[in-house]
Amino acid sequence: MRLLVTGGAGFIGTNFIRYWLEKHPADGIVNFDKLTYAGNLENLKGLENNPHYKFIKGDVADPDDVRIAIQEIDTIVHFAAESHVDRSILSPATFIKSNVLGTQVLLDAAVENKIKRFHHISTDEVFGSLNLGSKDKFDEDTPYDPHSPYSASKAGSDHLVRAYFHTYNLPITISNCSNNFGSYQFPEKLIPLAITNLLEDIKIPVYGDGKYVRDWLYVSDHCRAIDVILQKGTVGETYLVGGMTDGISNLAIIQLICELMGKDFDRSIEFIKDRPGHDRKYAVDWTKIKNELGWKPEHDFKDWLKKTVEWYKNNQAWWKKVKSGEYQEYYQKQYGSK
Repeated sequence: MRLLVTGGAGFIGTNFIRYWLEKHPADGIVNFDKLTYAGNLENLKGLENNPHYKFIKGDVADPDDVRIAIQEIDTIVHFAAESHVDRSILSPATFIKSNVLGTQVLLDAAVENKIKRFHHISTDEVFGSLNLGSKDKFDEDTPYDPHSPYSASKAGSDHLVRAYFHTYNLPITISNCSNNFGSYQFPEKLIPLAITNLLEDIKIPVYGDGKYVRDWLYVSDHCRAIDVILQKGTVGETYLVGGMTDGISNLAIIQLICELMGKDFDRSIEFIKDRPGHDRKYAVDWTKIKNELGWKPEHDFKDWLKKTVEWYKNNQAWWKKVKSGEYQEYYQKQYGSK
């Protein structure tokens, strides 16, 4: 198999490339990434001399870039996307271009080059929000109801992928995953933001009342799910991929992180104005992928949150570089003065 991994210098893409080369060392991977603020080739140090790995810098929304990258490829795993809700509120057009137009350009190239499998990575956020007291969970039949420019752009890209399956017979699969956590995650997301702020003695900003609930998926479980879908998934089908958490709030996560790092919770947080359209709760039912493909998450949230904290403690040079420059400008605009 020869894979084109779009967005391979980002958080999940990085972990997927490392996972795939370890599990399938005979396969070839082309990492195709624009290297925006969240793309970091330092994530892939040690792979530069691997004959089965190649990096090409380019934009999925540029047909010429894609045409170069897709040569001799038989499988596409499409991670490349703007993914942070807060940034989508500040700049919706950027998300539409990358997530919708970029996916369409890639799909056109996949049809032209007769790609054997196009796997599209999506999110549970396309389904909207659940009530806090509800025991309902999203599944593959849940209607789409996106509430942010980010989730709307991902919903649009999902629909395009399905349309190319029906119209052009492109062999596609889609996975909608819950919130990922683990190593190499850009520190604008909740868990690495909380960890790195505590390491810098900066208070953790908490939107609204902090009672927002998410399902959390350890990144290597996600990589394994994609592997299973590529190997055994039914063409044209969608699979929801979730973690081992059940109803844990942002405040509870921050409290766990404070306990792991020996910090006083009450003194480590500051409540800030809520963001517009903030979804209260996501919960994922991963019964289909379990029953049909034999996948289930293996990484307990609390244990692997502890390991994630340790990773950020042991890799301070990495995240300090990441949090400098353009990120600081964004931080000030989003959260105000530190």
